[in-house]
Amino acid sequence: MAEPEIESIARRLEGASPPEVLEWAVETYGEGLTLSVSFGGAEGMVLLDMLSRITGRVRVFTLDTGFLFRETLRFRAEVMRRYRLPLEVVRPQLTITQQAARFGERLYAHDPDFCCRMRKVEPLERALRGYAAWVTGIRREQTAQRRETPVVGWEERFGVVKIAPLARWSSEQVEEYVRERGVPVNPLLERGYRSIGCEPCTRPVGIGEDDRAGRWDGFEKTECGLHWVKEGA
Repeated sequence: MAEPEIESIARRLEGASPPEVLEWAVETYGEGLTLSVSFGGAEGMVLLDMLSRITGRVRVFTLDTGFLFRETLRFRAEVMRRYRLPLEVVRPQLTITQQAARFGERLYAHDPDFCCRMRKVEPLERALRGYAAWVTGIRREQTAQRRETPVVGWEERFGVVKIAPLARWSSEQVEEYVRERGVPVNPLLERGYRSIGCEPCTRPVGIGEDDRAGRWDGFEKTECGLHWVKEGA
């Protein structure tokens, strides 16, 4: 699909509801479509719930960095007993022990960008191979970098169409869907965490802070590189 056609579709779907966007994606790409879910934020759970109401054949994948909270791992296992979509857990090529032997202990504490590239971006590249379109839960209001996120766009780095059905939604709309549908969410969200990633790089968010302020505390970093790459990186 050429970029001008993708831009035209994005304009057409700008006012569509997330389920309508997902229905279009399933009809267009079928099993060439994949959904990424971190099992951290509520957005991924909302999309998992919506997609499971449309189809049982689209593959879901999640990135397991080896540094995830125990609560996230338990939650993932519990959730996938509820939903009928097939799940693939994608892991880095190096174990934590191998990474420490090669690059030193606590790489995340002194070079988090490099750590994210190895433990998130490279596994994502592998996960997307063979797929035409990727569904993600990012929203425009989450960060300044995400403010221009199209509902449908071309992701040059990974060679796929990137679909963000929740791009226009507010956090209140996400929370309302969770309440109304009884969607399970990570228990850490009730303990002050708003964006949940790797345990060493995630803290609860204070009053007045944005959702991703608790990621990579002490660094000018709010993105792991899956959705946005800073200039010069």
